[in-house]
Amino acid sequence: MAMAAAGIGGALGFLAPRRRAISWRAGGAAGAAFRRRPLVAVRASYEAGVGVMATKVGMMTYFDPATGKPVPVTIVGFREGGNVVTQVKTAATDGYDAVQVGYHGVREAKLTRPELGHLGKAGAPPLRHLQEFRLQSVEGYDPGQPLDFAEMFKEGDLVDISGKSIGKGFQGGIKRHNFKRGLMTHGSKSHRALGSIGAGTTPGRVYKGKKMPGRMGGTKTKIRKLKIVKIDNDLRVLMIKGAVPGKPGNLLRIAPAKIVGKNIPKN
Repeated sequence: MAMAAAGIGGALGFLAPRRRAISWRAGGAAGAAFRRRPLVAVRASYEAGVGVMATKVGMMTYFDPATGKPVPVTIVGFREGGNVVTQVKTAATDGYDAVQVGYHGVREAKLTRPELGHLGKAGAPPLRHLQEFRLQSVEGYDPGQPLDFAEMFKEGDLVDISGKSIGKGFQGGIKRHNFKRGLMTHGSKSHRALGSIGAGTTPGRVYKGKKMPGRMGGTKTKIRKLKIVKIDNDLRVLMIKGAVPGKPGNLLRIAPAKIVGKNIPKN
């Protein structure tokens, strides 16, 4: 297959524009500038702490016992198997510090042999989902360690929750971008149409990123600083104020809320 690809590439090589060969030993300032390789800076987003994965159950109304006021909450549950540390990455071995967490126990037949080998190395049961939490320090975490949400969070904590939003399919500009519609009377011929999308001769094209009809939803979405209203250890659920991404049964990623200057350094 590789030889065939190489043969096709060689046969079609004359279609590519010819470029002048540049020697690495070019002299002068131009040669020095060419020899200088650009430095690639990798910036990664750190988490405020190790989080857990959970499953959205649904929404309900919770009445605050202190004030009696209704509070809209989302019920978040945990499937059998819970959350288990499956790998601890360090700067010495992987180039950065992170904790990999597995969630949702399944039968061995549901996983491939490489996946089973990876989990077995950590002493973890077969788990369907694996996610990583990048940290500044991984002290206190070991492979195979179970994570209990009741010990990691308490009522009143703020959390960041991310998940896949509900897919809406192909939608128009009004629903997708909150555009206004045209007049429905007085002879108007433009009701829900998009209208003009660009200039004329200059620039003679439509700019990239133009808000237009297209696929809506079905993307990873994060909602920040949601408050944990109640933790029920008997039912093993969290009550979180407000709405979270996705429909009931959706996989959620729950992590401590990032607050710059408190649990995230300013630099």
